[in-house]
Amino acid sequence: MQNRIRKWWVLVTVSLAVFMAMLDITIVNVALPEIQRNLSSSFSNLQWVLNAYTLVYAAMLLPVSKLGDIAGRKKVFLVGLGIFVIGSLASRLAGSDLWLNIFRGFQGIGGAAMMSLSLTIVTASFPEQQRGLALGIWSSVVGLAISGGS
Repeated sequence: MQNRIRKWWVLVTVSLAVFMAMLDITIVNVALPEIQRNLSSSFSNLQWVLNAYTLVYAAMLLPVSKLGDIAGRKKVFLVGLGIFVIGSLASRLAGSDLWLNIFRGFQGIGGAAMMSLSLTIVTASFPEQQRGLALGIWSSVVGLAISGGS
């Protein structure tokens, strides 16, 4: 009974974390005019606000996956979640576009850890008969996050 409930909580937790990471890739587009006003950013710097997260995120997917294999997927996922949250808070408090870009890059490390390890955590938590349902829910959450941030 305990294991039956636990796997669903794992799916909810992982899905919420991945939702935040994927939403962050697209939702900043909506905030760009406000960022430009508040930080007096040039067009070039605004491009880096978008790209800092995405580039670091893409570059870190494989290294954090390997780290998860070595140090433990759950541990690296939770550290990634912490990095993501700290990066998000620091981005909100950034006083210049340079610091915003640095914090967005830091945030990308956390996003990569959450995204790259989430599928293996979900797969390991569900028996083969329920894995398709769990992965379908996970995929739906990712799709919703991407479309919701546009």
